[in-house]
Amino acid sequence: MSGHPTTSTPRAPGSGDPAHSVTQEHTATHERTALRSSMKPRHLVMMSLGSAIGTGLFVGSGQVVQTAGPAALVAYVIAGFIVVCVMRMLAEMVAADPNPGAFSYYAGKALGPAAAFAVGWLWWLQMCLVVAAEAVAAAQILHELTPAVPSWLYALAVMLAFTGINLVSVGGFGEFEYWFSLVKVAFVVVFLVVAAGFLVGLTPGESPGLSHLTDGSFMPTGVTGVAAALLIVAFSFGGVEIVAIAAAETARPRHSIASATRAILWRILIFYMGSVAVMVLTVRWDDPDLHAAPFVTVLQVAGLPALAATLGVVIVVALLSSLNANLYGGSRMVFSLADRGHMGRGPIGRAFSGTNSRAVPVVAVLGTSVFGFAAVAANFFFGAAVLGFLLNLVGSTLIVTWLVTIVSHLVLRQRARREGTPLPLRMWAFPVLTWVVLALVLAIVALGMTVPAVRSQLIATALLTAVLFGLGWLATRRGTTAP
Repeated sequence: MSGHPTTSTPRAPGSGDPAHSVTQEHTATHERTALRSSMKPRHLVMMSLGSAIGTGLFVGSGQVVQTAGPAALVAYVIAGFIVVCVMRMLAEMVAADPNPGAFSYYAGKALGPAAAFAVGWLWWLQMCLVVAAEAVAAAQILHELTPAVPSWLYALAVMLAFTGINLVSVGGFGEFEYWFSLVKVAFVVVFLVVAAGFLVGLTPGESPGLSHLTDGSFMPTGVTGVAAALLIVAFSFGGVEIVAIAAAETARPRHSIASATRAILWRILIFYMGSVAVMVLTVRWDDPDLHAAPFVTVLQVAGLPALAATLGVVIVVALLSSLNANLYGGSRMVFSLADRGHMGRGPIGRAFSGTNSRAVPVVAVLGTSVFGFAAVAANFFFGAAVLGFLLNLVGSTLIVTWLVTIVSHLVLRQRARREGTPLPLRMWAFPVLTWVVLALVLAIVALGMTVPAVRSQLIATALLTAVLFGLGWLATRRGTTAP
């Protein structure tokens, strides 16, 4: 499939063999709206490794350990199992019919245009807000490192730089993201090696051995602590779904998405679970420093403060990497929405579904970056308060994405089985495992409803999704968007 456009023109859900339909759509799509397979498989694999290595790991992992103690590993096992399975479901659908709209596109095929409209616009809005939040967060850290430069100026520079990167070419974006992800992965690998060396007495710090496990309970806060930690962990995995979007612009998408989903499995096992394991081995789970700065605390206890001091730079790289990937993902989602008719049939929709001579959807990139530039202005007038406001707005969109992906997979896999459609990649143990994952996600929702802060986010996201679904239904009925 390398070298061919990977966008799709609107069609009715379930219209035949996905592979055959993709070929037809490639031929029918006008060159004006054609994306190209410009990213290399190594870009996608490294993106899958680094997509969720950010503040959720570098900062949030300490909160998870404080909430559940050493049993935080159980929360990571459960959430990691869900993520790996959801990504496998997405990979099955991507391999059969790659599209930059990913889960929104598959929701349309399985559940109708109103679902595609709601999920696509909800996820795009989330990406816009996350891009803005990450620009502000990176600027604040850079300002702390060099106070002479105001944080709003850093935020402006960050947004200009990464908007420019996304406007140059898809291959350029992939290369930048490859090296950003490589830095994050390399740091975590060094951290794991150093922490293992500390435990066996190879660093200046005094090794505790296994005393932190044997001196206390594995589950000091009980089952409720593990359940509460599960909520934190579940939200920290946001970002891996971008791989499904990027696969549509990758050479050999079927092979690439399979490799990327395998890499996600190993990343969770090694990076997340490995990091949390060494944390609870090297530092007592209730140490307040571990909660505030888990990686820094471990490195300082190991007697390596110089290495700990580099973490601020690594976190900035992590934030910039996530900003880069989310700006890309958001631009491709809104491009796909416009290309499928979910921005109407007028000049605005045509503009957002257009590409330049380098196959870059320029208007879609600029439209997605607007929120980031607005956050720069807000940061100038309101300072750090804007970050918390933006993060609260993001809410629980990830849960909606998971649920829609699972349900879409159930429908499309049953349809493929009924029609005898061959699938190049399959979800394991279907349908049992798919139903198990659906039950686990619904259990997380039920658990979240017992926590006031999470409950408010879940309700707000559910209401927004319902409003968007209603708008999509009305637009389809009135013929202003694609059927």
